[in-house]
Amino acid sequence: MALEITDANFDELVASGKPVVVDFWATWCGPCKKIAPEIEALAKEYEGQAIIGKCDVDSNDGLTGKFGVRNIPTVLFIKNGEVVDKQVGAAPKSTFEDKLKAIL
Repeated sequence: MALEITDANFDELVASGKPVVVDFWATWCGPCKKIAPEIEALAKEYEGQAIIGKCDVDSNDGLTGKFGVRNIPTVLFIKNGEVVDKQVGAAPKSTFEDKLKAIL
């Protein structure tokens, strides 16, 4: 299951040394709901290899501002604390998986 990533726990998750995938979303966002099952599937498939989670933009202004998220869904791929790739907008699972494999 995808983790809930918040302003409070983000730094701790990044410090784990594992790649981190953050899906910035909101409950009212249709495209966010469309990719939610894909993000959940990746979280199960890559458990232990990467941290995959969701960040509600309405509840986490700090992270949203820090990464300049202006459109949702935005999925960031973070390695060693740095954003190395991102996907803005809905996409097929294979797109997210390819970007994740590139940072493992």
